[in-house]
Amino acid sequence: MATISIGVGEDAAHTASAEAGADFIRVIVADTQAIFRAGLRKIFALEDDIRVVGQAETLTQTLSAAHKFSADILIFEAALAPNPAEAVSDLLRQTSTLRLVVVTAEPDEELTLELLRRGVHSVVSREVEPELLVDCLRKVSEGRPWLDSRGIEWVLQAYRTQGVRPSAGRAKVQLTPKETLIVSCVTQGMKNKEIAVRVGTTEQVVKNYLRKVYDKLGVADRLELALYCLNNRASTRDGKPAASGDPASAEIPVPANSVS
Repeated sequence: MATISIGVGEDAAHTASAEAGADFIRVIVADTQAIFRAGLRKIFALEDDIRVVGQAETLTQTLSAAHKFSADILIFEAALAPNPAEAVSDLLRQTSTLRLVVVTAEPDEELTLELLRRGVHSVVSREVEPELLVDCLRKVSEGRPWLDSRGIEWVLQAYRTQGVRPSAGRAKVQLTPKETLIVSCVTQGMKNKEIAVRVGTTEQVVKNYLRKVYDKLGVADRLELALYCLNNRASTRDGKPAASGDPASAEIPVPANSVS
């Protein structure tokens, strides 16, 4: 049976000039196994809105492809790096607009939570069903995190564990209008650069605001902030504090086969 393959780092045929300007989810596939890369290309070739624009089989090639190609999502195999969490942080620092979907050899709770804390939008097992992976890419392309039911349970359990910490001083949390707008942007999956444009300020100012928000709410990072909003209904809608009794606007998207 013929296989579909491209040379490492080459543009996919789908991104030829004839398709210039088309609205596709552009993907880079970085994985050590050529058969896995070829399999993903076959899966995505059946979709009208997803195109593989490049591929890599080493960490060095991944960094090069991330800089060379204009892509929306990087599918990154955790085994490409001795320390996947550090590699992810480095990739996100160097390619601020690229969203990461990390592929693990098998489900790993500790690694999944750490990757989410580092800014990854999704963590999937190599055994993920094709239709779920396609759904994942579509959600991630919109800036939304995606986890399967097991991943969601891990995240919620991590929050429950974090939630047993002393909560004195948290009963009445007052956020300024700008802080509530920034929190709303974070829960929508926006990065600091995107938030800065939305708010009309700089990335450094956004970071300063987030540090203040973390201190006020007693959370450590963006993941805990999103979970705090989910659990405490402390989110905002269009930059305005949610009225008492309103459903929180923060949500972690649940895939079709997930348990709510």
